[in-house]
Amino acid sequence: MNDAIIELTNVSKSFGGVIANHDVSLTVQRGAITGLIGPNGSGKTTLFNSIVGYHPIDSGSIRFEGREISQLRVQDIARLGLLRTFQTTRIYGKMSCLQNMQISVPHRKARFSDMFSYGRTEVIERAEHLLAFVGLYEKRFLRAGSLSFGQQKLLEFAMALINEPTVLLLDEPTAGINPTLINGLIDRLKRANAEFGITMLIIEHNMRVIMNMASKIYCLAHGEMLAAGAPSEIQRDQNVIDAYLGAH
Repeated sequence: MNDAIIELTNVSKSFGGVIANHDVSLTVQRGAITGLIGPNGSGKTTLFNSIVGYHPIDSGSIRFEGREISQLRVQDIARLGLLRTFQTTRIYGKMSCLQNMQISVPHRKARFSDMFSYGRTEVIERAEHLLAFVGLYEKRFLRAGSLSFGQQKLLEFAMALINEPTVLLLDEPTAGINPTLINGLIDRLKRANAEFGITMLIIEHNMRVIMNMASKIYCLAHGEMLAAGAPSEIQRDQNVIDAYLGAH
């Protein structure tokens, strides 16, 4: 039985004369945590952007739950339950953590204009629950801009969770985070996968992190798929070692 939730087939994307992705194919299984690795400039972020609609692909196919989405707009793809986070946090620094959560509520639940009158109690309870889930409940009334970078990433993660995504694409979630916070972030990602049933596709340079989390890992190099397999297989793949792991 094919339980693929995301299927990319021969996806190519160029910017001018620069080929970012060439004939890339990958599959993300429902409920799994899948890793995407590769050296800088290998086309990982471009692939993420193509999946969620920021960069329309030149050729190939992107299917989500069996539906072709490569020609859909970003907001339409998001409404299907496919969301992504970014390397740099996208929070509202002058607003409190709780306010950041409230304005992240999906439109199908409450419009921005009546956020504070429509389902206000339910929204706040959900927001506080998720802030507690990521360890930020005690900081819910603090300005988001006063948080450490790692805490801001946790806030952004909670902001994504309040949208109840089916699939979450995370772009280097541990980048720039104090090493003391990384284990906590890993734990919360795993818990979100297990408790909320969120499928995840994760770009990550920290090999300890991705080997510890993912059940399958894909490796890109020069815009092309270099290898795919279980973490133990990727660790032993000489092409991966030469192209990526050997550089660290």
